[in-house]
Amino acid sequence: MDRYICVHGHFYQPPRENPWLEQVEQQDSAWPFHDWNERITAECYGPNTSARILDDDGRILRLVNNYARMSFNVGPTLLAWMSDHAPDVHAGIVDADRRSAERFGGHGSAMAQVYNHAIMPLADARDQQTQVVWGLRDFEHRFGRRAEGMWLAETAADTATLEVLAANGVTFTVLSPYQAAAVRPLPQSGPDPTEGEWSDVGGGRVDPTRPYRVNLPSGRHLDVFFYDARVSQAVAFEGLLNSGDRLADRLLHAFPDRSGPTLVNIATDGESYGHHHRHGEMALAHALHRLSNTDGVRLTNYGEYLELFPPEYEARIVEDSSWSCAHGIERWRSDCGCTNGDTGGQQAWRAPLREALDHLRDEVGPAFEATTRRLLRDPWEARDDYVAILLDRTTDTQAAFFERHATRTLSGDERVEVLRLLELQRHALLMYTSCGWFFDELSRIETVQVLAYAARVVELAQQVLDLPGLEAPFLELLAKAPSNLSLYGDGRAVYEQLVQPAMANFRKVAAHFAISGLFRRYGRTERVGCYEVERIDERTSEAGRAKVGYGRISVRSVVTQAENAYEYGVIHFGDHNFLCGVRDAGSDQAYTTMCDELAAAFDEANFPDTIRTLDEHFGRDAYSLRDLFRDEQRRLLDVVLDTALLDVENTYRSIYRGRGPLLRFLAGLDAKVPPALRSAAEVVVNVELRDALAHNPDPDQVGSLIEEAERFRVPLDTDGLAHAMAGTLARIAGAVDDALDDDAMFAAFGAEQEAVFARFATLIDIAETLPFEVDLGRAQNLAWRVRRERRQWLVDRAESGDAAARAWVEAIDDLTVRLGFAR
Repeated sequence: MDRYICVHGHFYQPPRENPWLEQVEQQDSAWPFHDWNERITAECYGPNTSARILDDDGRILRLVNNYARMSFNVGPTLLAWMSDHAPDVHAGIVDADRRSAERFGGHGSAMAQVYNHAIMPLADARDQQTQVVWGLRDFEHRFGRRAEGMWLAETAADTATLEVLAANGVTFTVLSPYQAAAVRPLPQSGPDPTEGEWSDVGGGRVDPTRPYRVNLPSGRHLDVFFYDARVSQAVAFEGLLNSGDRLADRLLHAFPDRSGPTLVNIATDGESYGHHHRHGEMALAHALHRLSNTDGVRLTNYGEYLELFPPEYEARIVEDSSWSCAHGIERWRSDCGCTNGDTGGQQAWRAPLREALDHLRDEVGPAFEATTRRLLRDPWEARDDYVAILLDRTTDTQAAFFERHATRTLSGDERVEVLRLLELQRHALLMYTSCGWFFDELSRIETVQVLAYAARVVELAQQVLDLPGLEAPFLELLAKAPSNLSLYGDGRAVYEQLVQPAMANFRKVAAHFAISGLFRRYGRTERVGCYEVERIDERTSEAGRAKVGYGRISVRSVVTQAENAYEYGVIHFGDHNFLCGVRDAGSDQAYTTMCDELAAAFDEANFPDTIRTLDEHFGRDAYSLRDLFRDEQRRLLDVVLDTALLDVENTYRSIYRGRGPLLRFLAGLDAKVPPALRSAAEVVVNVELRDALAHNPDPDQVGSLIEEAERFRVPLDTDGLAHAMAGTLARIAGAVDDALDDDAMFAAFGAEQEAVFARFATLIDIAETLPFEVDLGRAQNLAWRVRRERRQWLVDRAESGDAAARAWVEAIDDLTVRLGFAR
């Protein structure tokens, strides 16, 4: 076999966690999903673990894990999020690597990635080393093996970067053909009249169908694959994923007219397969399936191909080059003209942003080293090894870390200091995430995110390093970064308006707990982001719509192990009006006095005295609903505004129902509906339809509401409604899945089981009648798993006379057909 095909997907999203909470807060731009990680997981990462292959009639033949038949890398920070929030997808990706190793000669298809997608040629030597070490260690932790290859952020490379990869045992990487400068045959390739002579292949003229060896000044080497740019471009931007057959044909036609081993390889953002191109994962699945069954060609991955056909040619790379900037790596340090067309404005902010972050890094670096040397044998070696704690924050892991690196047995406070210092360094790495420079505007969420990491560096430096004046020069440099939006003006304003309000400290966590605790029954110990809050004492009282609460709590950072005790008092006057005070915990007598005086004022319904009492004990630095972290703030707003919103909805409902005959008359005349009546119809139909789909949909009710929407030309909130229906389907699919995991369930098939399947069938019927597409993914995944893992066992039992098994087979077959599977 001489003809091989490798499809590589670079699956990555920038880290989105609030640096003070270590969790992703709600992102409205990702609606109807909670955040962009969740949305893209639903559209791309998840579907690629169970992609549909259809027959000629458009019915599902099978589900396949695309990752198991392609080459891929997934960003470490994204995998960390998945392990907590989409563990089934994380497991599917890890399993795909194992299965690909079985398929591809012992070589898993997963590649590692530099840790947080920093542009390596722009990083200093220490950061380059840590980016590679953390990326490799994270990979080993998740995939259970050493990585052969490593993906570079934006494929940005220079000789120093390749040296770091090779020094850490990486075998190969993948680059753009435009990053190849010159090639020549290696001596071991045999006699050749051009042996030893370099051929210029600049401008993308390199032959991408073979691997190349880059010999490095250190004497090490790294093998490089240059992907096929034309086919990759067609996948990403030219609609090639509109058809799996077109994709397969294009790959087959990419082979050159020469003999010998040949590799057609493409590389794109993995999000092309489902997020950028809807159902792109299905096109990929079909193409890979067809190629797997095509004579004369074989799917492979880079590791296997290297073992089969080691490089016969040497290459030199273009220094400071990348796959997404025509000017090398200028997109991440200058106004080079590379944009994505968001604003049509300038990107002169890129250089000052990098200058500000470089200044911050260079200020904290020496201070970190000097401060840490009395506590750690080698501060930078300890930073490289800190990834062990990031992957497992248990007490045992931390103890082992300090055993390896501490100069002596450290006290509890010294351990907290070391962890804060290492967290400072982690955020100093995260602030260089490439997405902060990629887009057109300084105030986009990606750039705000890297500024948030920088703010965390400043905060931690002020806590553990003797650098009191660190923030002022940093802000002066940010002020040189011009925004395209007059709302902000410059980077300093972006920092002050969008970053500083999101900052959190122990007192803010305590206030968050106190305010939300009036409406949420917390346990003895609760998590608030990366903090653990222990309730020591709590007292509450109500008077009409008003509530008061006061108590003592302990707040501990799970990240740094720092801990403080606080006392609080909080008043809710109704609606969105909250007032909360927090102070360091004092004597029992002072705490009792505060509680008694606050209770006395509140019990007399004397709210001015209650507020004065709160001020006397906590000062005027008060907290309100504005100070809650975003997710809880939204949840609490829903609670306190529930009555008001219900009143508004009922008003609209009264207008809509009361003027129904008029609406129907206007619709019959095809006349324009007055805006007030149209607004009432839009609110009522969408609210009632969303409620119906999200809970226990009735076919007649849903059908009637859809009919009203069509008759009165009401615009439907299709994204929100589809999301609500998909959630309902997922819930019942989960319930059925749980039941089918119980072998005892198969002993009988009675009215209860029949009712569950009938309800499932009804929901599917409703979904099919809706005038918008509903994601049936989880339900189809369940049906496929049952068909694959359970059906044959049931068929065997049915053939031996088991009536219950026969009923199960019939129910499962009916369900799978309803879900779009071929019989």
